[in-house]
Amino acid sequence: MTFPQLRHPIIQAPLAGGPSTPELAAAVSNAGGLGFVAAGYLAPSALREQIERARELTSEPFAVNLFYLTEVAVDQGDLDAYVRQLRSDPAAEHLGDPRFEDDGFAEKLKLVIELHVPIVSFTFGCPPKDVFDRLHETGIAVWVTVTELDEAEAAERAGADALVVQGVEAGGHRGTFTDADGAGELSTLSLLQLLRRRTGLPLVAAGGIADGAGVAAVLAAGAEAAQLGTAFMLTPEAATAAAHRRALAGQGQTALTRAFTGRRGRGIVNRFMREHDAEAPAAYPHVHHVTSPVRRAARERGDADSINLWAGQTHALAQERGAGELVAQLAEEASQALQSAQQRLGSRL
Repeated sequence: MTFPQLRHPIIQAPLAGGPSTPELAAAVSNAGGLGFVAAGYLAPSALREQIERARELTSEPFAVNLFYLTEVAVDQGDLDAYVRQLRSDPAAEHLGDPRFEDDGFAEKLKLVIELHVPIVSFTFGCPPKDVFDRLHETGIAVWVTVTELDEAEAAERAGADALVVQGVEAGGHRGTFTDADGAGELSTLSLLQLLRRRTGLPLVAAGGIADGAGVAAVLAAGAEAAQLGTAFMLTPEAATAAAHRRALAGQGQTALTRAFTGRRGRGIVNRFMREHDAEAPAAYPHVHHVTSPVRRAARERGDADSINLWAGQTHALAQERGAGELVAQLAEEASQALQSAQQRLGSRL
């Protein structure tokens, strides 16, 4: 399929790891945007249930995001040292076992093909061309998250139908193909402008967009649509933990860290990040599995200092309102911002 004809050029980011729900995806799609079901960390059976539930709630198109992970060598000494350090953390009563797994990629790919999901996006890498061919044969559009020009070129060669252009302002994990310091750290507008000159593919701008003016800015810079994640995390349809909701509503600073999962992600700075970031190795998903029990227990007791408070740089603009209402508000604000900009431009001609 070509790029979807949306009533509003607003896309809800996948939000894997908790906030993503079928109710959120359906509410966004019903309001004229595009909702996402996040496959990350779900068992294939749970993903099936979420897709089927979303289809019960909306007849509009929605998308599914898959992690594409390839195993790379990690520094075992650094990983072992980090696990030893975590054992001394008072919040870490139980640690998981460090290990690599590909998040059930083959099973989930088979599932989205079976269920004929309209759009499938990939994060953390670009699958080989035969994966694109399998999806295209079923009429499924394929999007790839990119953070650098060379990633965009690789995705286009493989057959991507659109690129999700993720700037460094974005909350959550960096979508880089390789988790290297300094990689994938261009701002949303910078990357969007550069890619607009290099590719004719539709571009979806993501990162630091939290209100209608932000949506207008990326549309003016050439994006087909704006993808917002943090902005939807305070909606009632999102399953964001209570402690995370309180932090999002505050004024806390954000930073990139590997402390929680072994892959750089942007979150609100808290005790766990301050105490463990410097020693955290590049080892994903190994560290994720180690800290998962710690974070789960912390969420249950409402301890915001021991969980990954993923958030974009503009998290303070997030609002507690229904997802559908938020889509309508963002669209109206964007329209007004573009009209205002046109008026200001016209007055100078």
